[in-house]
Amino acid sequence: MSLLYDRLVPVRRLFLRLVDLLPMPSLRVQRAIAMAVILTQGGISVTGAIVRVTASGLGCPTWPQCFPGSFTPVPHAEVAGLHQAVEFGNRLLTFLVVITAALAVLAVTRARRRREVLVYAWIMPASTVVQAIIGGITVLTGLLWWTVAIHLLASMTMVWLAVLLYVKVGQPDTGVTAPRVPKPLRHLTVLSGVTLAAVLVTGTLVTGAGPHAGDKSPDQPVPRLEVEITTLLHLHSSLLVAYLALVVGLGFGLLAVRAARPIMLRLGVLLIAIVGQALIGVVQVRLGVPAALVAAHVAGAAICTAATAALWASMRERTEAEPVQGGLDGQDELALSSGPGVGVQAPPTQ
Repeated sequence: MSLLYDRLVPVRRLFLRLVDLLPMPSLRVQRAIAMAVILTQGGISVTGAIVRVTASGLGCPTWPQCFPGSFTPVPHAEVAGLHQAVEFGNRLLTFLVVITAALAVLAVTRARRRREVLVYAWIMPASTVVQAIIGGITVLTGLLWWTVAIHLLASMTMVWLAVLLYVKVGQPDTGVTAPRVPKPLRHLTVLSGVTLAAVLVTGTLVTGAGPHAGDKSPDQPVPRLEVEITTLLHLHSSLLVAYLALVVGLGFGLLAVRAARPIMLRLGVLLIAIVGQALIGVVQVRLGVPAALVAAHVAGAAICTAATAALWASMRERTEAEPVQGGLDGQDELALSSGPGVGVQAPPTQ
């Protein structure tokens, strides 16, 4: 281990020297890049849904190449040009995800941000590689329903982490982190997040048993989840109702403790997102699961995930105390430390 560390030290130094050639990014630029990471991580999950509902999942039937011997689509009698274009377009979007993830790493490294921010930034390109591998496995296994499910759940996880990156980029690197709401309400937020995860998992099960398999080839039908879809729909919708109930209960708790305006604003956005997602789900079932609403439902899942992550992150704030001007004698220091507030805190940056 020590030998590996010794070999990595020169690489790290070289990387820092190269990064230092870049202009110093302002905080606004860093946050803009972090927002782009959120949008690309959520956006590729939506384009993945478009691939599935247009039956373009095998538009590029191999991986990492599109066709054997070619990384780009080629005319093929058994694969429609539209399917090739949709799947290849989705793969091209991966490069945009990589670019935004790399920019996040470069920006926070150049700005010499704290270790926590660097870790979250490095997770973005690392996760993109993992997602590409999962996507390749999905194609090579013929779109098995559980590989598609893992692919989507990984995307939602990355949306959550990207939101945390955005929040932490906006916080000061020095100072302390303090809770903004009582611990029971933070625990209730965690429970809401766990319930959201259950909603997402059951949603992928509904997809696995539903009509949109990602390919309609009669020669090699895509294996589906052999479970009654009505049962899965009831489970999925019941968990969504539980998720909404928990968030509503959390809202009453936040009102009772007079939570800060930014927290209440994020709560309102989350409630609107959940209600909108529920309405989309009801309508798409009644209309026979039309393709457009499936893509909208996936977008809604990404929005609910991002909103829940933002609400969770707002429960704590990192503030930087202003330095005390002038010297203090022993009695002044004792009075300051025993007073109602220690130091002067900067306004929240979230």
